[in-house]
Amino acid sequence: MRLLDAGMPEAALEAAREALGRDSRLEWGYRLESLALERLGRDDEAVVAAEHAVRLAPGSWAARLRLGSALRRVPGRWREAWTQAGKAVRFAPEEPDVHVLAGDLALVRGEHERAARAYRAALRGAHDHPVARVNLGLTLLCWERPRGHHDPAWAADPRETGRARRALDVWSRQVRVLLALALPLVAVAAFWTGMRAQAQIGGLVVLALAAVPTVRQARRVRIWSYVPQMLGRDLWLTVAVALTPLAALAYAAAVLMLPSWSAAGPVSWEPLWAGLAGLVVCNGPAAALVRVLAEAWRGRPVRALAEFAVALPERTARRDTGIAMWIVAVRGWSAAGLVGCLSLVAGETGVAVAALAVPLALLRVRRSGRLGANVRRVLAADRSLAAALLLLVLASASLAGAGVVRLVEAAGAPRTEVPAWGGRVALAALTLMAAVFAARAARAWWRGSPGPWRSSLAMADGWGGRLPADVRAPVGLSEAVRRALVSSRGVVLAYADDAGPRALAVGAVSSIGPAGELRLIAPDDAWQAAERDPRVAVFVADPIERRFWAEVRGIALGDPEAEVLRVTPKDVLIGEYPGRHQSRRR
Repeated sequence: MRLLDAGMPEAALEAAREALGRDSRLEWGYRLESLALERLGRDDEAVVAAEHAVRLAPGSWAARLRLGSALRRVPGRWREAWTQAGKAVRFAPEEPDVHVLAGDLALVRGEHERAARAYRAALRGAHDHPVARVNLGLTLLCWERPRGHHDPAWAADPRETGRARRALDVWSRQVRVLLALALPLVAVAAFWTGMRAQAQIGGLVVLALAAVPTVRQARRVRIWSYVPQMLGRDLWLTVAVALTPLAALAYAAAVLMLPSWSAAGPVSWEPLWAGLAGLVVCNGPAAALVRVLAEAWRGRPVRALAEFAVALPERTARRDTGIAMWIVAVRGWSAAGLVGCLSLVAGETGVAVAALAVPLALLRVRRSGRLGANVRRVLAADRSLAAALLLLVLASASLAGAGVVRLVEAAGAPRTEVPAWGGRVALAALTLMAAVFAARAARAWWRGSPGPWRSSLAMADGWGGRLPADVRAPVGLSEAVRRALVSSRGVVLAYADDAGPRALAVGAVSSIGPAGELRLIAPDDAWQAAERDPRVAVFVADPIERRFWAEVRGIALGDPEAEVLRVTPKDVLIGEYPGRHQSRRR
C-alpha cells in the first residue's frame, strides 16, 4: 500500500505478486494486485485479479468494491460493476466508499437523482469525503459526461458508438456549412448577372453535391441499430442531425423562390425568402448560442459551488468551481441582456432598475456558495473570468443607473443624456463580455485545456489523500479466537429475520480459512435469513480459558456445494467474563 500511495504501481505489483507466491490463498494480495494493474492501465488483468479475490472471499465487501471499481473501466461491463457495487453496499452500508462507487456508476449514466442519494449516503459516513463532495456537485449541475451518447450498460464498444457520433456530427456540419456558403453565392450571382434561372440550376446542383459527404459519412457508421438510442441520449446531437434536413429543405425553397432583382425592386415574397436564407446561413451560430444559454440555465450552480467549496483544496474541485462560476456569469449576462431588451422594446422606465438583481445575485452566490476568501484564488487562476464578472457588474450598474434616471425624469426632472449613455455603456460591456467568453473558449480549444463550458466539468477520481477502502487489510483472527472457535461446542449464530433478531446454537465451526473465513453448519432458517440480510454475528466462549469470549461480526453467504454457511469477518470483539471479585454485591 505504501508503494501505491507513493505512485509506484510497478513496484507495488511486484510486491503483491511476491506475497501471492508465498500464499496464493490470501484475497488481500489479489486486491492489491488488481489496483496496481488498474493504475498501470491494464484493466482486463485488473478484473481477473479482482475476480480471484471475490472467489476466495465472496463475503468481503472490500473485494466486491475492488471488483466493481475494476469492472467500471472495462467497456460493456457496467451492469456487472453495478451488481458488485450493490453487493458491497449491502454488505457494508456503513462504509462511504461503497456508496461513492454506486454514485459514480449512476452518474455516468445520467441518473442524477440516484447518484445524489448515493453521495449523500457516503457523506453521512464521512462528511469530508472529497470525491463524494465534488461528484454531488456535478449531480446538482445535471452534469453529463462528454460521451453522453453512449450508455455504459450497452454491449456495444464505446469506440464504435463514438465513431458513429463523429460521423453524424461531421456530416451535419459539412452539409450545413456547404449550404450556408452556397446560398449567398447563388443570390449574388443572380443579382449581378440577372440570370435567375441559371443561378437556380447551379443552386440545385450544389444541393445534389451534399450527397457526397452524406454517403461518405454513412459508410463510417457500423452500428445503425444504436443510432436512435444515441440520439435519445444526446440532445445536441439530435439538434444537429435534425437541423441538417431542415436546412436542406430551406435551401431548396430559397433557391426555387430566388428573387429576381430588377429596377422595379425585389418581388413581393422577399421577407419569406429572407427568413429561409437566415435559417440556412445562421442555423449554426444560432444553435451554438441556444446551447450555451440552455446549458447555463440547467442545474443548480450555487448549491454545486457550496459542495465544491468543501473540497476546494482538490484539483478537480478547483477546476469545477471555475467552470461553475462561468455558468453563473453566463446566466448573469443573459439576465442583464434580457432586462436591457425589455427596457428598450417595452419602453418601461422602471424595467432597467431590475438589473440591480444581477450584482445582488453575485453577492448571494459568494455567500451561499461558501466561497468566501476562495473567490480571489478562483479569479486569480482565471483572469478571463474576473474580467467577465467585472464587465457584468458594469453593465448591470449602467442599466440600473439609466433606469433610475428615467424614473427621476418621469417625476418631473429635466431630461438628460444619462439614460442613453447608460444604455450604450451596458451594451458595450455586454458585448465585451461575450468577446471575453469567446476568446477564453478559443484559447481553451487551441490549447486543449478545460473551457468555460459545461462539458469541461470533470468527475473526481481517486481518494484525495485517503487510503482506498478496496485495499484495506482484512480483519484477522488471533490464535486465541481461532482456538475458541474450533474447540468450543457452544458457538452461537445471531442474525435477523422477519420476526426480528434471533440467536441460534450451531455447535462448532467446521473450519476456518486462511483469511479468517468461518464455515458453519447451520439450519435452513439461518440460510434464508442470510439471503435477506447477510450481516450476522458469531459468538463463542473458550472452553479452556473459560473467562475468554469473542464475537465475530461479518457477512454470511451460503455455499451449496460444501453445504456450509461462509462467514467473512468484518469486526472482531474480544473480552472476559467478570470474575468473583468483579461480581455485583447483592
